[in-house]
Amino acid sequence: MRAGRLRQRVTIQDKVVTQNTFGEEVITWTDYLTAWAAVEPLRGREFNEQAMAGAELTTRIVLRWPGTLDYRPEMRAVHAERLYNVRSVVRVDERRREVQLLCTEVLPGG
Repeated sequence: MRAGRLRQRVTIQDKVVTQNTFGEEVITWTDYLTAWAAVEPLRGREFNEQAMAGAELTTRIVLRWPGTLDYRPEMRAVHAERLYNVRSVVRVDERRREVQLLCTEVLPGG
């Protein structure tokens, strides 16, 4: 993998689910890893489903292999104050060099 391709700083966050005193789930996000990455928009669409208008952007985030760490679909990525929900994790060629996170960013109001 060429290092020049990885020009954006991305923070991967992990979801932590706890319960409050009323027994309700409380979701918080903790930083898991900050790394250099390539953020590549792939496809966008606008929608109006059940009176919820918005837009969705599909993005690929390419990172170096994380070593002993691992990425999971319930994580999210933060780049330039934008949030990306990780939908799938692609371990390219299973060669332990590159990982691609296929993500969606939902933009309210499209």
